[in-house]
Amino acid sequence: MQVPKASDVLANDLRERILRGEFPSGTALPPERELVTQTQMSRTTVREALRILEVQGLVVIKTGRSGGAFVQQPGGDAVASSVSLLIRGQQLRLTALLETREAIEPACAGLAAKYRTGDDLATLDAANTLLGDLDIPLEQFLRANVDWHLAVATASHNELLTGFMTALSNAIYSSTENTAFVDDEVRKTTYRAHKTITEAIRAGDPTAATRRMTKHVHGYAEAVVRVEERTEIELREG
Repeated sequence: MQVPKASDVLANDLRERILRGEFPSGTALPPERELVTQTQMSRTTVREALRILEVQGLVVIKTGRSGGAFVQQPGGDAVASSVSLLIRGQQLRLTALLETREAIEPACAGLAAKYRTGDDLATLDAANTLLGDLDIPLEQFLRANVDWHLAVATASHNELLTGFMTALSNAIYSSTENTAFVDDEVRKTTYRAHKTITEAIRAGDPTAATRRMTKHVHGYAEAVVRVEERTEIELREG
């Protein structure tokens, strides 16, 4: 029978209190000295518990006279970080990432057609305009491509989907940086597909946006697997 570490017990208690809203985002947790007195735990244990919460993205620890552990509510970045760690740690196959993307991204497009704002559309247009320039370097094209796909997810206004897409997009596109795949024809096809999907999102047509995104990501997945001739990826940090 395993006995949990005292720091884990304290971290679990503080985590639940944060998630219940006892400590609103931006407020400070009780100072270390006060937590030591309240819990009768050592200062080392308290500090370790706060570090656990920091790693989980629930607090930001600041030093100095006005320092302390300040609460932050988890958002899409926390999801993206967790999914990225899963991808790297499990060394997931490229085909698994593409299949996941095919399941998720059409839903993002459909929701984007329902909830997009003027700013969302401006971001989509800016990314796709850059994609349409055949003279930009491959790295810039890939970055604009990722930006457009993430803009679709952001326009869904669903933080969970956005977090998933952030991790998936970075993983997939970092694994396909080669001129054997991304030639001028692929760039033109990508630009046209993005344009039609953006038009459906702009028109507020979830059915068309979902259908067009499904066709786009499925076609991309088939092309990547065919050209890459491999199913494993190496995902860089960052």
